[in-house]
Amino acid sequence: MVFKKLTGLGSIGVLAIIMNVPLFLLGLKRLGGKFFFGSLLGMMVSNLAIDALPMVLPPAQVEPLLAALYGGVLSGLGLGLVFIRGASTGGSDIAVRLVQLRHRSFSMGKVMLMFDLVTVILTGLAYRDLNNALYSAVALYVNSIVLDAVIYGLDYSKVALIISDKYAEIVQAIDEKLDRGATLLHGQGAYTGQEKQVVLVAIKQKQLAELKEAVSEIDRDAFVIVQNAHQVQGEGFGRYSKEEM
Repeated sequence: MVFKKLTGLGSIGVLAIIMNVPLFLLGLKRLGGKFFFGSLLGMMVSNLAIDALPMVLPPAQVEPLLAALYGGVLSGLGLGLVFIRGASTGGSDIAVRLVQLRHRSFSMGKVMLMFDLVTVILTGLAYRDLNNALYSAVALYVNSIVLDAVIYGLDYSKVALIISDKYAEIVQAIDEKLDRGATLLHGQGAYTGQEKQVVLVAIKQKQLAELKEAVSEIDRDAFVIVQNAHQVQGEGFGRYSKEEM
């Protein structure tokens, strides 16, 4: 859109295809055929939907800020579902995935936000429309938060630290009732100086109530600390992949 606005050359559809060709070829080389064909399908469906929706739905009479907020949520949700299945919707999505693959410390949402903010700034300068640029920035920020929530937030478990003199019975109950392994950490009471065994166990969210019940039945005075854990890897959980986000 910016290129056409500044030069007056070509059509948006043709320009989009031309810009997508090198990105798709690079994605095929770095991310494989599954990503390539999935992204090709994603690009076709999303572009068709963009053109078809205005034909079947009347323009929504809604405040721009509300449109930015709800549009950002829906966009982040859709993109997140596409990304976790190993595809994209083409365009800058491919560039975002390639950059994130090289810089793993940045989340997909943050990388996408950086890319899209540059586009928003260029669009605002080209069209000289500050209001729409600012509304777009709001939509992009919401999109990045929802995108990360879908990609990383849906894959969560729990990690529990259990301090009890009946640790052996608790470990046995975890093994028999929850079918989970546990690790014993050596600790020491700061006040008493007494040696303690701390049970460390990673469980699925749905097993939390069962774990608390099992511990309570063995030792009602047990000290239990539960923390959120994302992307747990290992037996009974996920496995590491070089292509993961």
